[in-house]
Amino acid sequence: MTIRVLLADDQVLVRASFRMIIDSEPDLEVVGEAATGGEAVGLARSTRADVVLMDIRMPDMDGLAATRAISADEDLAGVRVLILTTFEADENVFQALRAGASGFLGKGVELSDLLDAIRLVARGEALLSPRATKALIAQYLTTPDLTNAPAPELTSLTERERQVLVLVAAGLSNDAIAGQLHVSPWTAKTHVNRTMTKLGVRDRAQLVVIAYQTGFARPGA
Repeated sequence: MTIRVLLADDQVLVRASFRMIIDSEPDLEVVGEAATGGEAVGLARSTRADVVLMDIRMPDMDGLAATRAISADEDLAGVRVLILTTFEADENVFQALRAGASGFLGKGVELSDLLDAIRLVARGEALLSPRATKALIAQYLTTPDLTNAPAPELTSLTERERQVLVLVAAGLSNDAIAGQLHVSPWTAKTHVNRTMTKLGVRDRAQLVVIAYQTGFARPGA
């Protein structure tokens, strides 16, 4: 099945470069280009893209507002947003994940990693680079209004799911979690998925937010 990709960036050359790279892959196809957040939201609805590569800093409506609009639209529940930004450690990391982004990549990412990230996000998983995860934690610690925000109860989680939540918050992949818990990658993924279902979140990135928001996971712990 071909993964449909929407490009949202205010720089024409950036969009052209990404289009050339993505369209060269047999399982990927660029179905639209947007120069503003408003255009991205409209094209997400009209093209039914699977993944939106979203820049944060755009005119009219920025990437954060566009991500929020896409995530809040029930008709776009299957659309995943992958933030591509020059500012990977940007203070907006936390807000973008709360808005519903499935992950972050710096624009200097290797081409193979970019293509793998699109496929990963399209499968409903989430992607956070180590640098973006550190930025997320730093932003959380310096923003009191976020630390005091309501968060889901964790009482429904099993002991194993609580362990998984801590490991996800530390930025570990499913394979790394499997190694830590001495289980198969498939079992680790199952635990992660069950944890997301119980907490009512759409992907792994939001598990990180919840872990720190509840105080269940703590930096340096």
